[in-house]
Amino acid sequence: MEYDSVVGETKTEKTIEKSRFLAYAVHAESEEEARAFLARLRAEHPLATHICYGYVSDKLGNGQRFSDDGEPQGTAGMPILGVVKAKNLRETAVAVVRYFGGVKLGAGGLTRAYAGCAAECLAAADVRTYSSCREVVLTVGYGEVGAALRFLEGEEVLHKNYGEGAEFTVAVREKDEEAFAARAADFFNGRAKLSAGELRYYPFPKG
Repeated sequence: MEYDSVVGETKTEKTIEKSRFLAYAVHAESEEEARAFLARLRAEHPLATHICYGYVSDKLGNGQRFSDDGEPQGTAGMPILGVVKAKNLRETAVAVVRYFGGVKLGAGGLTRAYAGCAAECLAAADVRTYSSCREVVLTVGYGEVGAALRFLEGEEVLHKNYGEGAEFTVAVREKDEEAFAARAADFFNGRAKLSAGELRYYPFPKG
């Protein structure tokens, strides 16, 4: 299974008709993480007029929540969530903090403002494809370090450890695990050891 999500946290800001809008996008792997993110924003912005949000907090796209937080119904939370869904993102929470500047935007203006801020924030975010992967440890002698580095070009190397031998921990897509092992056996001709580690989701660059 694969799905797209943001990595880390992204923040953008813009002013619309004297109101200040701050948009945040984060990776949230559960509803609890999404709620913790929102609680942190409320603590950081105690004087904000509104903190509206939309999120999809699971891998399947089922954990969907949104809030207008006092804005006219349908003008904030749903447009934010709509942007997240349009980009087919999972485990992603977007919140837009508004400091009212004295000029009313009207329902259409609010919808455009909140959706636009959410879209700009997600456009600036680091969006990756999360894939089920195996952490594979490749161990070689120090005489093979150069060869190992060449072999691992283009791979997602998570850790390097130089002890009795050189160990490289690599994120390998679960579906590519057998092919990776076969390629390593052919490349090193028995001069390298592979050991399988944890199975988890890892954010691979898109493309």
